[in-house]
Amino acid sequence: MNIAIAIDGPAGAGKSTIAKLAAKELSFIYVDTGALYRAIGLCAYRNNIGSKDVPQILKMLEDIRVELAFNDKGEQIVLLNGEDVSSLIRTPEISMYASDVSAIPEVRAFLLDLQRNMAKTNNIIMDGRDIGTVVLPNAKVKIFLTASAEVRAKRRFDELIEKGMDVKYEDVLKDVETRDYNDSHRETAPLKPAEDSVIVDTSGLDLQQSVQKLISIMKENM
Repeated sequence: MNIAIAIDGPAGAGKSTIAKLAAKELSFIYVDTGALYRAIGLCAYRNNIGSKDVPQILKMLEDIRVELAFNDKGEQIVLLNGEDVSSLIRTPEISMYASDVSAIPEVRAFLLDLQRNMAKTNNIIMDGRDIGTVVLPNAKVKIFLTASAEVRAKRRFDELIEKGMDVKYEDVLKDVETRDYNDSHRETAPLKPAEDSVIVDTSGLDLQQSVQKLISIMKENM
């Protein structure tokens, strides 16, 4: 029987980075569900569709195909109609688009089967906003990963600066706080810990400490 591990948490908590490293150590497949919503957000942005223009976004879904695949280095990539958009979906603007489109019930339904099917055929660590509560409610291990808004904004700011982007910390913090509010107040699948999840705050931990803490929790509960 395949093992599914669900990691949920707010934007910038380090879910993707930590989950990816933990999956490598445990020889699990890592699934970044947030990248799927980012890809849909990118598609809307490219087509000059407002992030809250529900009718046009739903019409757009009829003509797009979103997939998760792996490159020759074994790294997860996101394909939008066959195009690798992995590096194009990480900007603050697309982050806000992703937050808005992810609040649309039909968009979540559009991606639900894709996410669940991956869990049926692999041992996976899947991260997102509602993995333990909606996508994989029967996951073997559920973790809610968080950190203060200021710490998460600083991590995201450093990441964007390292990529050569011209951003201000204050703007990144504002984006983080806005996404926190939007994600936790949306009607469909709001961001919240599953009742049986282990809550981990990494505000005072570095990356390696965070990874080891999560791996320890995973091994204890598997």
